[in-house]
Amino acid sequence: MGGAAGGALAGAISRAGGLGMVGMGSTGSAERLSAELALLDTGGRPVGVGLVDWRMRQDPDLLRTAIAAHPTLLSVSFGGDLDWVATARSEGITTTTQVATVAEALRAQDAGVDVVVARGLEGGGHGGPQVGALPLLCAVLDALDIPVLAAGGVASARGLAAVLAAGAAGAWIGTLFSACTESLADDRTRAVLAAADETTTEVTTRFDHAAGFPWPEHLPQRVISSAGADSSPVDAGQGVGMVGAPRPAADVLADLTTGAAELLGRWSS
Repeated sequence: MGGAAGGALAGAISRAGGLGMVGMGSTGSAERLSAELALLDTGGRPVGVGLVDWRMRQDPDLLRTAIAAHPTLLSVSFGGDLDWVATARSEGITTTTQVATVAEALRAQDAGVDVVVARGLEGGGHGGPQVGALPLLCAVLDALDIPVLAAGGVASARGLAAVLAAGAAGAWIGTLFSACTESLADDRTRAVLAAADETTTEVTTRFDHAAGFPWPEHLPQRVISSAGADSSPVDAGQGVGMVGAPRPAADVLADLTTGAAELLGRWSS
């Protein structure tokens, strides 16, 4: 969500009752993070910051800037060294990281991470395409003692209800919010997202190679298949068919939570 989740989107999600995240991706910098943080209007509600590990190590000011902002949640993912966890926790910041296997989840728990994101292969953008979201979530829940969030293909009220019913503490949702009116996405990206369905994504490393980004080969990128002719990928997970026309983030979140509550209430009765 580095190209979509700026301060405006994060603030809108937080004001609506979610936990908005300001995301810094492959081209993130301390300066860009500061600029997006300056746009935050959360109404006093919690907000988080998400960083990519290798980019954070190229620009150590990214981590310093994130910690200085004192977000409710700090996410740093896609790296093997979890040395940042102690620094963040010493400042009273809750920590999380995305994991693609049970082994990664156990390492995160052992390093003191407060909550893990079980990111299935259906997720958009970068990640380990190894295990589907539901089997990964179930395995991680069985293995860990800390809260687990579900990610990868969760893009509807039904999906949210399903992962909550399975025991997730919440859902980590990206693609569904990427075309919201508050997103950093441009009109071309919004149109591509709106036209896509669950069959039109692919996993590739070609855009990282073309841009010279040092993403590890085991962390490819899920993008819209037809959107890369101009070497400008559009990240999207397999739930992209649920995106539709641009809407305010508050409306998207309301549909998710209201619909999930209705489904869970129906099943529990």
